[in-house]
Amino acid sequence: MIMGKLILVGAGPGDPDLLALRAARALGLADVVVHDGLVDPRVLDLAPRDARRISVAKRRARHTMPQAEINALLVAEAKAGHVVVRVKGGDPFIFGRGGEEVEAARAAGVPVEVVPGISSPLGAAAEALMPLTHRDHASIVSFVAGQCKSLTEQNWAGLAGKGRTLVIYMGVATSAAIAEKLMADGLTPDVPVAILERGTLPGARVIRSILADLEGTVARHAVKSPALIVVGAVAALGTDVDIRTLEMQA
Repeated sequence: MIMGKLILVGAGPGDPDLLALRAARALGLADVVVHDGLVDPRVLDLAPRDARRISVAKRRARHTMPQAEINALLVAEAKAGHVVVRVKGGDPFIFGRGGEEVEAARAAGVPVEVVPGISSPLGAAAEALMPLTHRDHASIVSFVAGQCKSLTEQNWAGLAGKGRTLVIYMGVATSAAIAEKLMADGLTPDVPVAILERGTLPGARVIRSILADLEGTVARHAVKSPALIVVGAVAALGTDVDIRTLEMQA
């Protein structure tokens, strides 16, 4: 039997126009497309019409398929001779569990390659004209997950503060614990924060506040995922307007 292969594709931050050319070409080769829930349907439409689509969407505490089963599915489809394109939001190796899927493929002897994508903080911040590094404000940027096991036990010391930018993925539901944790680690309550909701997608919002009022800001503005939290001086930079509204008015 002819061995297929696995291609991990980063779909970028949301807007299909930000998809890499190599990613589009990979989708055009697909026999099977295994995709995350937040991937825009227009990205999936780049695959051949007869390609099978399998959703492995994940939401907080609700997974269509456990990661171990996803790994097994990818390996089985590739071993059956198929070109399997695993489409993941953002970049496969930034909080996308792409490393686990690559390890599973290599352990099974399945050829695998990775097509990088624009990670969601880079896309959302660019849309909001918010530089994550800036000579006057921050020379270091760090990325952390706000929904992880034993959040309070994680050591975030030194990740945020003067000259630093902290970007938090999946932090909406744990915003109160995040603010408390950062202030306990020494950040002042008035540190600027920005919430980048639905970055690069219709309805994108930039919501600004301070660290002490992070939980209240999330509640008052009814922030929903996907959203990122930016902590640091750069959070005060950029635009407050709805970028998509500006585009429609232009």
